[in-house]
Amino acid sequence: MLNEAMVYVVDDDELICRALSRLFRSVGLESRTFPSAPAFIESPPLDGPACLVLDVRLPGPSGLDLQSTLVQARPDIPIVFLTGYGSVPTTVRAMQGGAVDFLEKPFNDQQLLDCVQRALDRSRALRASRAERVELQRRLDTLTPRERAVLKLVVAGRLNKQIADDLGSAEKTVKVHRGRVMQKMQADSVAALVRMTEKLGL
Repeated sequence: MLNEAMVYVVDDDELICRALSRLFRSVGLESRTFPSAPAFIESPPLDGPACLVLDVRLPGPSGLDLQSTLVQARPDIPIVFLTGYGSVPTTVRAMQGGAVDFLEKPFNDQQLLDCVQRALDRSRALRASRAERVELQRRLDTLTPRERAVLKLVVAGRLNKQIADDLGSAEKTVKVHRGRVMQKMQADSVAALVRMTEKLGL
């Protein structure tokens, strides 16, 4: 496990928080503990790969309530649920909400560590995907309106002559715009350009 990753623990049982902190520290993983959902929300998360080990039953908003909040606010923090009172409806709701796993207390330490590793791997993948979209959007924003129009037609499979007819331009002008699009988007092929636009949701 990598030291830059963080495991957040939200559980109102102080003994469990201490035990989990020791467990994570034993594998070189940092953790921060919170006694309630509001305490976690009020403490801004650090910028880096992270996951949340979350008790279902908490004073105030429940673990499931916190999950619903994080789906919108911090989707890059995957959740591993812990509970001493497991039920099928609760488990189903947690997993449908995107939880990595749902463990009943008492749990096996290695099982929890494996779940946390999966959650951190997911967090890294989500953060990498988000960073890639931000970079692709930055490139897209450098295109002129005419270059954007050419881009859309290129990824639609139109040939230069067809694009020229569509836009009422000379084919030579379209070739220039197309070259600029490829350069600005840093695409080495039309296939790469198509993949970029798919990631941007265009």
